[in-house]
Amino acid sequence: QIFSRFKSLTLDTINKQVLAAEYAVRGRLPTRAAAIQQELTKGSKYPFNELVYCNIGNPQQVGQEPLTFNREVLALLTAPQLLSSAEKLTQQGLISSEAVARAKEYIQRSAKVGAYTDSVGFQFIREEVCDFIKERDGNRPDVKNVFLTNGASEGARLVMSALAAKHLGTVGFMAPIPQYPLYSALSTLMDCELVGYYLDEDKNWAVSLPALTAAYEDAMKKGIVVRALVVINPGNPSGNNLSAETLRDVVQFAKEKNLVLIADEVYQENILTKHPFKSMSSIMHELNLDLEVVSLHSLSKGFLGECGVRGGYCIFENFDPEIMQQFVKLKSIELCSNTVGQLSVGLMVRPPVADAAALYAKEKQDVLDSLRQKAEILRETLSALEGISLPEIGGAMYAFPQIKLPQAAIQEAEAQGVAPDEFYCMQALENTGLVVVPGSGFRQVEGTFHFRTTFLPTLDKMQRAMKSFAAFHNDFMKRYS
Repeated sequence: QIFSRFKSLTLDTINKQVLAAEYAVRGRLPTRAAAIQQELTKGSKYPFNELVYCNIGNPQQVGQEPLTFNREVLALLTAPQLLSSAEKLTQQGLISSEAVARAKEYIQRSAKVGAYTDSVGFQFIREEVCDFIKERDGNRPDVKNVFLTNGASEGARLVMSALAAKHLGTVGFMAPIPQYPLYSALSTLMDCELVGYYLDEDKNWAVSLPALTAAYEDAMKKGIVVRALVVINPGNPSGNNLSAETLRDVVQFAKEKNLVLIADEVYQENILTKHPFKSMSSIMHELNLDLEVVSLHSLSKGFLGECGVRGGYCIFENFDPEIMQQFVKLKSIELCSNTVGQLSVGLMVRPPVADAAALYAKEKQDVLDSLRQKAEILRETLSALEGISLPEIGGAMYAFPQIKLPQAAIQEAEAQGVAPDEFYCMQALENTGLVVVPGSGFRQVEGTFHFRTTFLPTLDKMQRAMKSFAAFHNDFMKRYS
């Protein structure tokens, strides 16, 4: 502290938007969980032996295995000298011949993982993304409008930074409430306003036109220049999968209000409803609308769970060519996204079809079946508890249950200077080892309390965690009733 006055960068001189930005998924509870983990390692005693992390969508951290084919190809690409022994490795059953063929194909297309690529990514991978969209939606995007990114977050930051035009006034981004904190954090960092529209909890967290209209008109009355509409489908943290009818309403609303539509679709493989996933882009094409749409996808979710690889794409549709040049310039500032992530996008959108196909299909289905089973265990456990309500989990890898907290618990939380749902979640952590995220970090209807939980840990851990959580919850409700 003696020398702090001589520091150039201090809390007094830092960008105030940095101080104001919050990211609840990595907030106070995970910090406390990390401290508990250290204490457990040193032999401290808690009512549990290990933590169960349900606070973040990080599948491989909590037990999910990577897909064999993808890792085989990446192994060969990152250590190309192995290709000289590829025939022997294949004969020994250590690697599939299809993985060898894909690695050789990518290398012939100049896939050098240690070299910079075009700013927007390998063109041959972007062509594969276009083929994937054509097969999924029936419409093939222009390859020059496909950017490979370090996960979907980079794509969101890219488009939001271009829209944050302060010379127009106070810029607003519409995003769902409850919302993924990325969008509120980026809005704050860019000195913009998050214009939240409330999802309808009683209708499985549906988007409604009245809610969109109310949020938009309220922002306009405040002098906010609303420039974009973010739709997260399937939803995070809500776990919903929007119907085609709802998506049509959303697309038409964005067109009517002249908004850029940011379609965050990273959970498109995680579908638990009877109705399938529909992309915003496909709806826009069905309606034949000239609407500026940015579609985001990622390796991190789905059945891959390759969060640490940091790969994704964003597709721009119906943007002015001069604006596309500006997006390319913004991407060029970062040189390029990481090459392993880029190549992994190719593996995501173009799965194996030969000798690796059967194992790939089995591993994929095993992951999706396990997620469905764990989602049902979560729903059954929580729905049976007094004071907890949980809409149908329609997709993604999260649930966002509501808790009716006793008044005494609310008063105790207020006395401690913390949000009531954070108080509840901290008590759950200290007593069960279950790490979840308070709903207040995602914003919620005033006077309601929630928490977000994943259902990603292994089946055995989920079953044990739900049993101990149920016992904790019942005791908590009795203690504060």
